[in-house]
Amino acid sequence: MLDLAKMAMVFSTSPMRWSSSKLVRGWVFSFLLLIALAARTPAQQPVVGEKGKITTENVPAPSQQSTETATPQPASSLRLQTGDLVDVAVYNVPELTTKARVSTKGEIYLPLIDYVRIAGLTAEEAEGMIQKRLSDGGFVKNPHVTLFVDQYASQGASLLGEVVRPGVYPVPGQQRLFDLISVAGGFTEKAGKSISVTHRDQPEKPVTVPLSRNISDNPESNIAILPGDTIIVRKADLVYVVGDVGRPSGFLMDSAHLTVLQAIALAGGTTHTANLGGTRIIHRGPHGLTETPVELKKILRAKAPDVTMQADDILFVPTSATKVFAGRAMEAAMQAATAASIVAIP
Repeated sequence: MLDLAKMAMVFSTSPMRWSSSKLVRGWVFSFLLLIALAARTPAQQPVVGEKGKITTENVPAPSQQSTETATPQPASSLRLQTGDLVDVAVYNVPELTTKARVSTKGEIYLPLIDYVRIAGLTAEEAEGMIQKRLSDGGFVKNPHVTLFVDQYASQGASLLGEVVRPGVYPVPGQQRLFDLISVAGGFTEKAGKSISVTHRDQPEKPVTVPLSRNISDNPESNIAILPGDTIIVRKADLVYVVGDVGRPSGFLMDSAHLTVLQAIALAGGTTHTANLGGTRIIHRGPHGLTETPVELKKILRAKAPDVTMQADDILFVPTSATKVFAGRAMEAAMQAATAASIVAIP
């Protein structure tokens, strides 16, 4: 009888235990389902309210560190200009995403706010202005605008002057001056000691970059180059030394000035038949050629000041006819003496 009573109690309590277990499992399942739904719920979407206004209140702004779809941003000093293709997006408002090319008036058209003039502004300045127009007009509350330049009107930099292969070279991102010069084949033998760089955002302020004999000695000259920049490698100033000198030639002026003594030294000095007193500088000016006498003999003896030459000057050292005649007579006498000696040999 005792065993039957125990079995009856077990059977009577089993349904209660089974119901409690089902209830607990139901609570757990509901709790997990709520967590899963909360995790999958997207950020609050913009709500279109009265008068067509769009609000993005309580929507967090995108992280500035995200780089999933971002393109490299150009230098902050680079300004937008006519012909640039830009991509404008408003966070969490895809309806306002616009890709447009800057018109000849320097404007782009954007939904809700009409035409916006962005030429002459940096990308950051244009973003701020568009955000202000959207906010002041009541179209978007707390807007976050991003503007990327998809294509510049000029994708390359113009490299002109004394380089082996002048032309327009692509500038993917930010390049350095010497990188472009290397791509162009380097300098020619007539290249000067300075380069003029005109940035597209400052056409009225060209930058002069000095060059040293060894480029590595002046690393600050390797400035950044951006699309639309113009680089001119200017031709070096030349002076010419002709006449009765060791090596008649044209010589590059490393500095802004070159003196007569320096030019004579570069030409290997004068010969023994030179007429030092007849030396002169021939200069080409706006009114034609002019001649300036040079007292080379006194200059060589430090009895007269050295004379500074200008670019494209010609230093002419004439030949002395008397010295030539005397030299030829001596050569004839030596030849005769040699012949006589040869003839005298048995």
